[in-house]
Amino acid sequence: MEFPWTYSIAAMAIAYLSGSIPSSVWWGKGFYGIDIREHGSHNAGATNTFRVLGPKAGIPVLLLDILKGFLPVRLLPLWSGSELYSDAWTLLRVLLVAAAVLGHLYPVFAGFRGGKGIATSLGGVLAVHPGSALICVAVFFAVFLITHYVSLSSLAAAVAFPLAIMFVYREPSLVIRIFALLLCLTVFFTHRQNMVRLWRGTEGRMNLLGRSTS
Repeated sequence: MEFPWTYSIAAMAIAYLSGSIPSSVWWGKGFYGIDIREHGSHNAGATNTFRVLGPKAGIPVLLLDILKGFLPVRLLPLWSGSELYSDAWTLLRVLLVAAAVLGHLYPVFAGFRGGKGIATSLGGVLAVHPGSALICVAVFFAVFLITHYVSLSSLAAAVAFPLAIMFVYREPSLVIRIFALLLCLTVFFTHRQNMVRLWRGTEGRMNLLGRSTS
């Protein structure tokens, strides 16, 4: 498999910078005069934006976070010179997802204090494997409507991704299967504190408007 390493490194840098755009931080400071990381859960993500500023801020931040994962993965491989759907093309796409998510977790534009990567991961998965992404979204909302825990819903969606890849779509690409497992593990890593709170029964709940519930 010939892999365009020079182009790929440049493309991954662009994907990282895209992921590093701190949508919640800039939106909060630009329109509300606050740093979202100093309020609520202190997390620079769409969920905390919903919680602190409500859906008028949360919805655009969510969409921006999805786009910054989707666009680099969808567009940059087109100029790589790799044959569409080849092993090299597939590998480049999953590396771009990883770079975008890394940018969201550790954004260079916001002092490396980012979010947990769910929306950006969704954007990347939508670009790589849209069918499984839709299954993950369905699982997320099903769990959320039952429990009102965003963190538990995110964890369930993360588990659904490799399961959908392997058992629903029977994806033949080893690269995609490994990617699905690693992304799932990444979500569990970024939600490790949430899992402790879920176990202790102290995790906060939310409704569809982003408001906390008892």
